[in-house]
Amino acid sequence: MRGVADILRHAREKGLRIATAESCTGGMVAVSLTDMPGSSDVFERGFVTYSNAAKRDMLGVRADTLEAHGAVSEQVAREMAYGACAHSGANIAVSITGIAGPGGSEFKPEGRVCFGLTRHGTTTTQTLEFGALGRDAVRRAARDHALDMLLPAVLQSDS
Repeated sequence: MRGVADILRHAREKGLRIATAESCTGGMVAVSLTDMPGSSDVFERGFVTYSNAAKRDMLGVRADTLEAHGAVSEQVAREMAYGACAHSGANIAVSITGIAGPGGSEFKPEGRVCFGLTRHGTTTTQTLEFGALGRDAVRRAARDHALDMLLPAVLQSDS
């Protein structure tokens, strides 16, 4: 699936460890990575932090960040990815927080998903608008995008 074998192979060759921090996908990225035999030498751990309390407690997302920007924001995605590395010892972490649906609001519509990627202490973020595709389709699209983010991150990394 979507380059998972390549992600794991290159991470293994470089001695990298990967962590995930997932909200709206509920662990789908971690499942994709661990579906491959031999993933245990690369995949460190996955955090499923669906609630704000879990984001704070497990990843160290600051309450004031959640208050100021809401859970579905690049600011929270940044803190989730950084926290996944900091709380796991992984070299690379990807985070996902979004509104899979149904529902949403004028300001945060269904299908909006924010991603974070931390690589060796540097974090980047992005937001994608998948649209009102339905809950399952948004979650699958978010999972696939997160996996697409991991391969170049692994390729550009030194152990």
